[in-house]
Amino acid sequence: MILEFTKMHGLGNDFIIIDNLEDKRLNWSKLAENLCQRNTGIGADGLVLVNPSHNGDYKMVIYNSDGSLAQMCGNAIRCFGKYLYEKGYTKEEKLSIDTDSGVKILYLTVDNGVVQSVKVDMGSPIFQPELIPVNAPNSADIKIQVAQRELTITAISMGNPHAVIFVEDLKNYPVNELGPLIENHPLFPQKINVEFVQIKDDQTLAIRVWERGVGETQACGTGACAAFVASVLKGKVKFHGEVHLLGGILTITYDGNKVYKEGPAAFVFEGKVEIDSSYKLI
Repeated sequence: MILEFTKMHGLGNDFIIIDNLEDKRLNWSKLAENLCQRNTGIGADGLVLVNPSHNGDYKMVIYNSDGSLAQMCGNAIRCFGKYLYEKGYTKEEKLSIDTDSGVKILYLTVDNGVVQSVKVDMGSPIFQPELIPVNAPNSADIKIQVAQRELTITAISMGNPHAVIFVEDLKNYPVNELGPLIENHPLFPQKINVEFVQIKDDQTLAIRVWERGVGETQACGTGACAAFVASVLKGKVKFHGEVHLLGGILTITYDGNKVYKEGPAAFVFEGKVEIDSSYKLI
């Protein structure tokens, strides 16, 4: 079978996008594992499908590079909006995108037919422990032990679960050591994304992200939102500001109810791959 794909990225968080409007009924989990391999496949943090939807204009389905499903991805959805507009699926500059964490509203900034940035209504953060989920009586100031360290975590869901940790020296922090230990900690029954946050000033924070099922990534949109919300709740930043990630900058607004995220997306290349019956690339 031959599949057409588009490679895109949002601040370095990269994705393979495939049109599945005709419902190809493939083992997308296995295919994601193979396609996302950086040495033997196309290479990406995740596989994104364009599916039909009865609840929105289109549905975005995401598989992480290890084949697991992701409910939501803030960088992927910006790529999704740019893809739909510039590929001619829509000419609307306001889109409703169905995801496994609900319908998200996108606002496209378009100049001469090119989407310059995408603003996403990310909805309201979730703090109830059972809904994040986290096996703890509350979501703030959770103490956990990993690698002979005691860490304090704020748990938040932005449609997917996040653990936010404030650090003093982000550049030298052992993200790749502690990230997988926290991701797989028994406190988190569905595993968890981890944000390591350093406050720069009252309108700026810097983060590094360990994504469940992926590893450290250049950027994470929902992670940026979770980190910003936690920073607001701790009185460390104001309600509007910038989140600096390894791949670039996102602008976040949290009004005490909803979170809005704005940033760019970019095309990388397009192509075709041939796969055999075991979903390996030929």
